[in-house]
Amino acid sequence: MEMSPADTKPADRPAGGTSGTAGNRPPSLGEALPVWTKIGVTSFGGPAGQIALMHRELVEERGWMGHERFLHALNFCMLLPGPEAMQLATYVGWRLNGTLGGLVAGLLFVLPGAAVVLALSIAYAWYGQAPVVEAAFLGIKAAVLVIVVDALLKVAKRALHGAEAWAIAALAFVAIFFFAVAFPIIVALAALAGYLLARFAPDRLPEADTTAFDAEPVTISQTVRTAALWLAVWIAPLIAVSLLFPPVFTDVAVFFSKLAVVTFGGAYAVLAYMAQQAVGTYGWLSAPEMLDGLGLAETTPGPLILVTEFVGFLGAYREGGSPALVYGLLGALVTLWATFAPCFLWIFTGAPYVERLRANPKLAGALRGVTAAVVGVILNLSLWFALHVIFKTVTATDYGPLRLWTPEIASFQWDAALLSVLAALLIFGGRLGILTTLAICAGVSLTLSALL
Repeated sequence: MEMSPADTKPADRPAGGTSGTAGNRPPSLGEALPVWTKIGVTSFGGPAGQIALMHRELVEERGWMGHERFLHALNFCMLLPGPEAMQLATYVGWRLNGTLGGLVAGLLFVLPGAAVVLALSIAYAWYGQAPVVEAAFLGIKAAVLVIVVDALLKVAKRALHGAEAWAIAALAFVAIFFFAVAFPIIVALAALAGYLLARFAPDRLPEADTTAFDAEPVTISQTVRTAALWLAVWIAPLIAVSLLFPPVFTDVAVFFSKLAVVTFGGAYAVLAYMAQQAVGTYGWLSAPEMLDGLGLAETTPGPLILVTEFVGFLGAYREGGSPALVYGLLGALVTLWATFAPCFLWIFTGAPYVERLRANPKLAGALRGVTAAVVGVILNLSLWFALHVIFKTVTATDYGPLRLWTPEIASFQWDAALLSVLAALLIFGGRLGILTTLAICAGVSLTLSALL
């Protein structure tokens, strides 16, 4: 029987936190459903914004997961290939409501954004870019920037205790932002530092929460069955489509499945490779069209990797045959399946083991080191996002091992800056909710666009 985390210990709740459920019990799937829907609809801003949103909704406002466990889940998901924020939602859903909860959380995180990207892809194929969409989403991005800053400050305050933790976070930020060090290397070094501190100087790190949930020990045979099931769910439909439809669908299925297993470090790590292959090797779209697709994915809810849906739609729309729209829709579906089905394989196979790492104090110390490093990584994502919101053009220049992100001063977007100030006043001053802030900023951005 597959291990389910349904029977969790109440110690997981944050002290003093509010809860949308009675007492300390986990929410039912019915209670969690509208929250996952809200997160899926409002998950703008790339991984930094999405992680911030989930932390606010699940940890701060409802107390469904403790801050320590949330970071523990984030640590694991950032080690996996694929979109870390979507996998974090799946992991938390699994922790709260078992496999069905993980499925619901993961799907609702992706489907709203996928629907928007599909609609915009169809409109793009028929009419080209829509300026009104860009205007509305500029306001949304400005609001998300402030939401990210708010969450980063709260996460850092709770996760970084002691000079050692701050040092690990700072070194992680410098390594990834200025030297583009691969995330797995950063994680390995941070885990080693945390392990050594827990072993030789345990008083230098705060005591880790080493409680594990009550459940049957998972066995190798259970793991193999779970992995085989989700591998079949991922691969079997793609094989069927490849056998029944034109060759472009085989190319789409193989290419995006391959991409799904190498996207360590998030979507940005493979965008250049994807663009090169989609434009140069397969000829599904042009380089300017690839940039337009990235812009659409950056300004819609859901993972940035949804840009793959735009690429798959256009490729099948143009090369699948007639009726073009039907083939385009199928191409988008195949792309989504190849991109996101593997995420459920990683989570449902690996999560039961990762949960039990908390019971070992030294391994828990290693995870504390990773947690500190993740704060630095979130700062990296936040700063990258801020630069691309405030400036229209930002270039990366390499000086040997050093990489500097340089904004073009002439591309400063004063409207984005003003909208960010407005969002800061609404969130920090007015303490307005996320949906209200997003709606106000989008409306003001549309008004500015119409007047100027």
